[in-house]
Amino acid sequence: MSAHWVVTEAEALRAPVLAQIGLGALLRLTARRHPDRVALVDPADKPLWSGRPAITWTYAAAAEIVDRLARGLRGWRLPPGSRVGLCLPGSAENALALLAVEAAGHVPCLLPVSWDEDSLVAAVQGAGVSAVLTQARLGTAAPAERLCAVAARYFGLRYVAAFGPDVPDGVINLDRVVLDERAAADEAVPVSPAVSGGIISFAAGDPGRPIHRGGGALVAAAAAHLVATRVGPDERILSLAAPHDLRGLVTGLVAALVSGAGLEMLPLFDGAAFATALARDVPTHLVVPGFLEANLVGRALPASLRSIGLAHRAPVRFPNRSRRPDQALRHDTVIDTVAFDETAIVSGRRGTGRDLALVLAAPERLGLPETVMAIRRDEEGRLAFRGQACASAPLQRGIPLAEPVQSWRTTPYAPMVSAGLATEIIAAARSGGDGMSAAFASA
Repeated sequence: MSAHWVVTEAEALRAPVLAQIGLGALLRLTARRHPDRVALVDPADKPLWSGRPAITWTYAAAAEIVDRLARGLRGWRLPPGSRVGLCLPGSAENALALLAVEAAGHVPCLLPVSWDEDSLVAAVQGAGVSAVLTQARLGTAAPAERLCAVAARYFGLRYVAAFGPDVPDGVINLDRVVLDERAAADEAVPVSPAVSGGIISFAAGDPGRPIHRGGGALVAAAAAHLVATRVGPDERILSLAAPHDLRGLVTGLVAALVSGAGLEMLPLFDGAAFATALARDVPTHLVVPGFLEANLVGRALPASLRSIGLAHRAPVRFPNRSRRPDQALRHDTVIDTVAFDETAIVSGRRGTGRDLALVLAAPERLGLPETVMAIRRDEEGRLAFRGQACASAPLQRGIPLAEPVQSWRTTPYAPMVSAGLATEIIAAARSGGDGMSAAFASA
């Protein structure tokens, strides 16, 4: 099996290995077979906002750093399966830290670096986070100092660690962990890399609503996304979507690992830096927040651009499909992706039978094996999902609620349909509301 099997064979989505494979296993698989392939690319302006060098990481180099970080994390004496927060911008450190937490036998918890102290306290308490990996500096902000204040308010947070420079006193220096030759030579038996503990993210960006998703569900979600996007090995995903939720993670890091591609993230948007990154002569799949579509219309885009991924969050209004050609992006290059909170992520290529506006209007058009993902509308018009790619569960007192993979997960969102196309996804009224439910059911 190659590291990019799901891209060339959609039927491979049926493979039972999806239920067990971990992200680290995908990294190591490509590192063994293609060690010099580019895995992660830091933006050129990274030293300006972080004080850290911009590095291009091969798969082999990334795998080595992940192993070193994982050895250091195992020395912290956390129980297996502990929740370890990641409060990092979209950079190579974020990806390496996530993979290292998994390799150490723990569960990464995605904490948006933009959250304030109160939000972070609520999140680490609700998810039962025992340690946090962060960064000393992000522009004028000091995330490591903020996490120290969080630890002072929540005693369950035992370890705060940060990438430098200028790591505060009392915070573990992760750069030293990587460079510690004693840790690198540690011969302790590692936790099995074959099974992933998954991730914890937060529904609708609410720190009080932690959601657990298994590693197999992450890989399956990325595989379903790649059926539409068709990212190939030796290509690049250039992402402006923050990796702190299902939308950013599936379209970025996980899609890159599943396809064997490289990933470049731009955590702090700068027009000149974006233009420089986009102009690099490498086959590129761009991922941007959906609201930026208008900014790309009429722009001179490079011939190396293979697709433009517009990453939306429900609720969302889709653009008018009747626009003149000079007022719209070329349909065959556009991938629409909609994240329904942390429940599911659905992608489709415009102008095809799997155009997302068609699929959400008539879910039977999805065309994926039902064991991977199925969609239906309930009697009130709301969209519901089931399958491996949608398997997730809310945490209650830090423990995921048991829920079978094939259970339907109903969202609060419904499509508005006109002429056979979903024109927008709205927050649907529940029964007894204003008559909307009947309109959805008959659409």
